[in-house]
Amino acid sequence: MATAIHVGDRAPDFELLAANGQTVRLSDFRGNKNVVLYFYPASETPGCTVQACGFRDAYSQFQALGAEVIGISGDPLDKQTGFQSHHHLPFLVLSDPDNKVRQTYGASTLFGLFPGRVTYVIDKNGIVRYIFDSMFNVKEHIDSALKILRTLEATPA
Repeated sequence: MATAIHVGDRAPDFELLAANGQTVRLSDFRGNKNVVLYFYPASETPGCTVQACGFRDAYSQFQALGAEVIGISGDPLDKQTGFQSHHHLPFLVLSDPDNKVRQTYGASTLFGLFPGRVTYVIDKNGIVRYIFDSMFNVKEHIDSALKILRTLEATPA
């Protein structure tokens, strides 16, 4: 599946439930925070756990750069709640059980069968500034998002 959203596009708004039971809309952050929105295949799988813990371990850096991290998978809410609790994830973990938000963003699939791993950096105005799509280079999702956020913070408004 080709990416439906491109750098420079306005990020589509969505409304999903978070593991903490809160309703989250992307538009809630507009004008206030940059957003690192990442889609991952499934909670509690090895690569997804490494990725989530990488975002967790760097979370203070994301906050210092004025960003919120949001993880999304198609897992049901109860599984997301367990994943967030088990790994002490300080950021929002959202359930997209029918993968509608994933499809809206055009987040890739592996071999057309398995949900892919895609990270979007969205600025405070809701514009997509960076997209990284890699199923296997998990650490780069975190490193590249931080690099782009540093660039956004250094650029005068």
